[in-house]
Amino acid sequence: MKRKQQKKVDDGTIHLNERISSDILAKLKATSKSLKEEEQRKEEEVREQERQRRLEKEKNKSFEELLNESNLDWKSYK
Repeated sequence: MKRKQQKKVDDGTIHLNERISSDILAKLKATSKSLKEEEQRKEEEVREQERQRRLEKEKNKSFEELLNESNLDWKSYK
């Protein structure tokens, strides 16, 4: 019963896209698309910077850090 009542109310309402002109709607959609593309580009940029930072950190590790990360048991070779 509630669904039938909601449908009746929806039929009588005027939607926003019916009230604004098509050129304004097209501009809004284009702006939305460009904002999404910009956000995606920024996210990719951040991921690339993080990847570069990790590579640089790996490249600049000291011998001690590399030795500590090694899985070999160096004590068994003494």
